[in-house]
Amino acid sequence: MKHVVFLALLGLSLLVPVNNAIAGKQRTMTVTATAYNSMGKNIAAWGTKLKPGMKAIAVSRDLLKKGLRNGTKVKIVGLPGKYTVLDKMHKKWKRRIDIFMGNNVKGAKRWGKRKVKIRW
Repeated sequence: MKHVVFLALLGLSLLVPVNNAIAGKQRTMTVTATAYNSMGKNIAAWGTKLKPGMKAIAVSRDLLKKGLRNGTKVKIVGLPGKYTVLDKMHKKWKRRIDIFMGNNVKGAKRWGKRKVKIRW
């Protein structure tokens, strides 16, 4: 009987999430946000074809280690809806996202560079 209880407890311990992202704990961070356009570059870093109207972002590579991996859904505070991480930026950038704006060059220029809070 002791062995059955031990094995049952061991089995339950394997189900306990180790990572906050797995546990469903929401993370928040302030980052610098810029905007980019496809302008001929239609294939993102992981092979996704970007199309105007997609709610996509690229993330700096340091954010990959914080759980913002390919396919992660991100809320940008102040903007409607959720954005999907589909691209990554050059390794020189830190704590930065780039918001995909399709063919809207004027919109990207208007956005410029600003600090935003993100949640994932």
